Amino acid sequence: MANLDIKLLYFFNDFAGESAVFDKIIIFLANYLQYPLVVLLLVAVYFWRISKPEKKKLLWTTLLSAAIARLGVTELIRFFYHRSRPFLVYNDIHPLISKNEYSFPSGHAAFFFALAMAIYLYNKKWGIWFFIAAILISLSRVVAGIHYPSDILGGAVIGVTVGYIVFNYADVLSKKRA
Repeated sequence: MANLDIKLLYFFNDFAGESAVFDKIIIFLANYLQYPLVVLLLVAVYFWRISKPEKKKLLWTTLLSAAIARLGVTELIRFFYHRSRPFLVYNDIHPLISKNEYSFPSGHAAFFFALAMAIYLYNKKWGIWFFIAAILISLSRVVAGIHYPSDILGGAVIGVTVGYIVFNYADVLSKKRA
């Protein structure tokens, strides 16, 4: 697996540094797409034709899922497992972004896959779009040289799992109140 992880890292990172325009797109996807994506979520929830309690439940589920995945599970793993960023390990990796914290699992992947999963469980169509955005953000971080593909996979698994658990827990709680 480690060999495949390194081969995929080099495959994706080889695109970095070839075009200033492409690099700017990757940097935008890796670092800045997250902000309009969260705004889009808030706007979408506002306009969705669901009851006010359902909107509240959706917002809490998505935000709680993302927070637990990123600030809880990811940070707990990073506390015990210290994996350096690829550009710090390999001199021939072309970093487009510089981060110094540990790389496994990807906090961005955990956050956005949790968000996407929670949204998907409420609205399949919107959920697919958020999954596509999560994939774009995550893959761009590999191209940028700050994550291994396995960091992304780990973050995605954490995000999807936490999103599913929080959604189902919220569903159980709402049924108990009814």
